Amino acid sequence: MSPTSPPAFGLVSPPLPRTMRAVVITGHGDLDVIEEREVPVPRPRPGEVLVRVHAAGCNNTDLWTREGSYGAAEDPDVRTGWLGPLDFPRIQGADVAGTVVASGDGAATGLIGTRVLVDPAEYDGPGPDARPADVLGSERNGGFAEYVVVPSARAHSVDGSPLTDVELAALPIAYGTALGMLDRGSVSEGHTVLVTGASGGVGLAAVQLAHSRGARVVAVCSGDKGEAVRSAGADAVVDRRRDEVLADAAAAAPEGYDAVIDVVAGAVLGPGLGLLRAGGRWVVAGALDGWAVNIDVRRLYLANLSLVGSTMHTPQIFDHLVEIARRGDVRPVVAATFPLREVREAQEQLARRRHVGKLIVVP
Repeated sequence: MSPTSPPAFGLVSPPLPRTMRAVVITGHGDLDVIEEREVPVPRPRPGEVLVRVHAAGCNNTDLWTREGSYGAAEDPDVRTGWLGPLDFPRIQGADVAGTVVASGDGAATGLIGTRVLVDPAEYDGPGPDARPADVLGSERNGGFAEYVVVPSARAHSVDGSPLTDVELAALPIAYGTALGMLDRGSVSEGHTVLVTGASGGVGLAAVQLAHSRGARVVAVCSGDKGEAVRSAGADAVVDRRRDEVLADAAAAAPEGYDAVIDVVAGAVLGPGLGLLRAGGRWVVAGALDGWAVNIDVRRLYLANLSLVGSTMHTPQIFDHLVEIARRGDVRPVVAATFPLREVREAQEQLARRRHVGKLIVVP
């Protein structure tokens, strides 16, 4: 680390270093595009703050962004980021918990020294239901570094939260996405909900959050992860490795499901619509088993079903998530932590999907 010196920007607590350690991707590709570098400490502009990163969560979006697997409407096989082509090098890491150490102007000086949870999204409008227009670690540099610049409006105080920094860093993408799916699925007390991919970040978050709403939760995951998923709040577990997974899911809820919270998609989505009660909702926010699906649309309109796409959260949903964090209503399950230099190993483990819960990088 280079010697510290007075920074030429904003208002700060102690003097900051000139450079920091960060992990970047140098382009789309395999794990070998991940590099640790020493880079300048970013400078907050007016309306921004500098956050000292204490923990940063790993997400499937990190893998898909690195691989360039989002595609485009005109060419689904083109290598691209979530919203289009990316500039490189790029620091990934959307989920950030840390402390504000500098402000780009006087408007946010009250945040300096505050423990914060960062909303990774910037939105397409000012309203509570605005949609994400870019994401930290994707369209702009993120939290796999010692410091990150974020809009001051997206740095939410969590002073007093009983959650650790590592637990807080598990929340933004996974739990924000899961909250959005539950809201869009109109999940409430007394409902029966099926959650696919239930041992992963979003799936396990959905299990915990649906359980906290008073829903009965049936979780689909590998059989060897079933006990951990039950501990998170699942009332019943279906082994995804069995050929009879749809029949097993139907047997677990003979009267059908009010909602399916799905991050897997693939071949089961079409026939799986038959699991829903009349008027039920199938909410999908991922395609771990494949993005191309076959659907008999008669299943939709004859039973008044809804097939709903759900991407991340809204400002209103994230505000709700911050309240959950402040109270500690849900304690995220953390599978493992990694030092900054081991981001490559963290992504490798994430891709293997043998863990239950979140993987967190601690700079």
